[in-house]
Amino acid sequence: MLSTSRHTAQVIAAFMVVAVIAPAANAAPLRDACSLLTAEQVGAALGIPVGSGTYVAPTFKKTCSWNATTDGGGTVTLNLQGLEQYESGKKLAAVGKSVSATPVSGVGDEAYYFGTDKLVSLIVKKGNSAFKIAVYARIPLEKQQAAERDLALQIVPLL
Repeated sequence: MLSTSRHTAQVIAAFMVVAVIAPAANAAPLRDACSLLTAEQVGAALGIPVGSGTYVAPTFKKTCSWNATTDGGGTVTLNLQGLEQYESGKKLAAVGKSVSATPVSGVGDEAYYFGTDKLVSLIVKKGNSAFKIAVYARIPLEKQQAAERDLALQIVPLL
């Protein structure tokens, strides 16, 4: 039997893979994730400078990451998704005992934090589009969530 932390990591990894590669019936319009936020916006949300956004692969522009320019500063990742991917996180949390989907009001049409007590991503739906914004840094969970919410509020009007 898997330990709780190992099981949690596997569930989160599975969701991340589904969120990136799963085809969606109601896919978000083809967009450039790096064009939705600037390094200045991301740095302001984190409270540290970050470099320009980069793609996970040069031809896949639905995912963009901004890396801190200071040691131990972390990374912010934006992934544009379809509605099917948005719903899959809620379904996964409903059956998983080690992850949760906590509703968030005031962001897009509907939003939720997906994750554990130590690592979350903010998943947002706006119209026929959805996105995931995640802060990967060694900071308190509340600060991580606040940065994700701040960035999401800047993205929503652009969709």
